[in-house]
Amino acid sequence: MLWLWIAFHVVVVAALALDLGVFHRRPHAVGIRESAVWSAVWVSLGLAFGAVIYVTRGPELGTQYVMAYVIEKALSVDNLFVFVLVFTYFRVAPEHQHRILFWGVLGAIVMRGVLILGGVALVERFDFILYFFGALLVWSGIKMLRSDDDGIDPEKNPILRWARKLIPMTPEPRQSALWVREPGSDGRLRLLATPLFIVLIFVEMSDLLFAVDSIPAVFGATDDGMVAYTSNIFAILGLRSLFFLVAVVISRLRYLKLGLSGVLVFIGLKMLVKDWIHLDPAVSLAIVLGLLAVATIASLMVLRRDGGAAAGAEEPQAKAVGDSSDE
Repeated sequence: MLWLWIAFHVVVVAALALDLGVFHRRPHAVGIRESAVWSAVWVSLGLAFGAVIYVTRGPELGTQYVMAYVIEKALSVDNLFVFVLVFTYFRVAPEHQHRILFWGVLGAIVMRGVLILGGVALVERFDFILYFFGALLVWSGIKMLRSDDDGIDPEKNPILRWARKLIPMTPEPRQSALWVREPGSDGRLRLLATPLFIVLIFVEMSDLLFAVDSIPAVFGATDDGMVAYTSNIFAILGLRSLFFLVAVVISRLRYLKLGLSGVLVFIGLKMLVKDWIHLDPAVSLAIVLGLLAVATIASLMVLRRDGGAAAGAEEPQAKAVGDSSDE
């Protein structure tokens, strides 16, 4: 299936080139309509590739692809909530958020690729690792249910504090640039990071932490390397567009975290009992979709009952993105 690997990467590179090089060449605030259109494009590409998997590699792998894609897409929503908090905290201008997310997604693709390929090698050599993944997902699901997103504070992150002290940085943002060359006190040009680079570091670290949940969850949906990798990457590619759409309503989905927690626990238990109970991929997919649908519908019903009042965490105190002082 070499041609399938080639086709996948050609589509991904071409779509990214069009996205950043043509449609988002100039920094601008992404509106709801534009976000919805691009979200639909990325979802369509992801599902279309799933259809190719279904036709060329069989219905079972095709169904596994869809389930892995849905799981990763659902888990990414919780990741996006962290991005909302980070952009609010650092007061990142709307026209610069897309660029940060673009480079964040590229970094995530590399990290996820390494983690997935490493995971495939481990599973093929040590089958018992799936039990570890299953237990990790159950623990992660319970932890997600009990977590409090209000406690997220970039100032307490040691890596960010270290970066601010050791990396030469401009005091203020330089439009959407991450690095710039500016004259120093001696008149020589030197390479400086901008405050947006600090934001990018936090975005990349956040995605790495979320990969601890999402990668094992993908292996709970499939043990096929191509299916695990392509479904994960297509789900990640749509994060940027989905961010601007989800940011408007994410705090109102009161029970979404409960649904995501249920998905992680279900996939984890499914991996733990795989030697005794085998669920058809279509049944597993229906359960995952059902959990997410119930959580979403329940959230919308409560929102309607409360007269549209937003539910969820309050926004953290905004801080200028260029402020590098330690508090």
